[in-house]
Amino acid sequence: MIYSNHHRSHSIFNRYEGNPILTPDDWPYPANATFNPGAIRHNDETWLLVRIEDMRGFSHLTFARSKDGKTDWHVDDHPALMPNPEYNEERWGIEDPRIVWLEDMQQYAVTYVSFSKDGPVVSMALSRDLTTFKRRGAMLPPEDKDASLFPRMINHRYVMIHRPIIRGEAHVWIASSPDLVHWGEHKILLPVRPGWWDSTRVGLGPPPIETSEGWLIIYHGVRMTASGSLYRVGLALLDLEEPWVIRKRCDQWVFGPHEPYERVGDVPGVTFPTGIVHDPDTDELKMYYGAADTSVCLASAKLNDLVSYLLACNDSKEEGFCI
Repeated sequence: MIYSNHHRSHSIFNRYEGNPILTPDDWPYPANATFNPGAIRHNDETWLLVRIEDMRGFSHLTFARSKDGKTDWHVDDHPALMPNPEYNEERWGIEDPRIVWLEDMQQYAVTYVSFSKDGPVVSMALSRDLTTFKRRGAMLPPEDKDASLFPRMINHRYVMIHRPIIRGEAHVWIASSPDLVHWGEHKILLPVRPGWWDSTRVGLGPPPIETSEGWLIIYHGVRMTASGSLYRVGLALLDLEEPWVIRKRCDQWVFGPHEPYERVGDVPGVTFPTGIVHDPDTDELKMYYGAADTSVCLASAKLNDLVSYLLACNDSKEEGFCI
């Protein structure tokens, strides 16, 4: 019973045969690593806002664009967002962006991690054209990472998923705000599961995806092993109007390090999704992820298949096995 969906869970995402799609060799200036991109469709192209680690170990964000989201990437010859010295929290770099289009504001919201001696914090920048950006600064206290806004207001409030570290615990949290400045109603959303594949840390992957059955959440889970950390990918489904309510959470990981480019790199054994693009005509969901903290890769699935897989999971509080 436990393993009845074993094959399905491990084939629900298909790796792109041309992986990795972006590497440091593709950059027009020196880069140590290119990974963990935000993703959005803009001007009839797929835009990836890629984290670039330079030779000092500091990160910034640069766009790469493609018509089909797979091939013929054009990489900008200059960064879109560099650490700004006016913001002390960005002193050691900016990392791991997520992008959503906020319909009510008619702007893109980019949430990212700012890093300094005070630790990582979640920051935000807004843009109407993905060319000029207006920083909003740090949103929540350190230590915090893996944040994204929901793409629309829910019950007249902005909602954000994030991952603070509190007393050493690394659960996924949810919060809301009337104005993108004052945040409250903080709740643990997805806790770690001791003994499981997501036992050490969990964190949001790409932004939440709205479906008729609820908000689809793609998240990463970490388990410490004798040879280091393993970063794998899981799924959850949240209620549409009460997103702090979990409808389903899958038991097995649905994607994880397997290929050489995911197992060998600056941080081995990492699949870290941060961007998604969905084509409603074909139902194809492209998931962009960082592989081994070194390159950008692509895997795809049908959105309906992901939701169906989650709905097939039972409601056992203790086990949560899919049947």
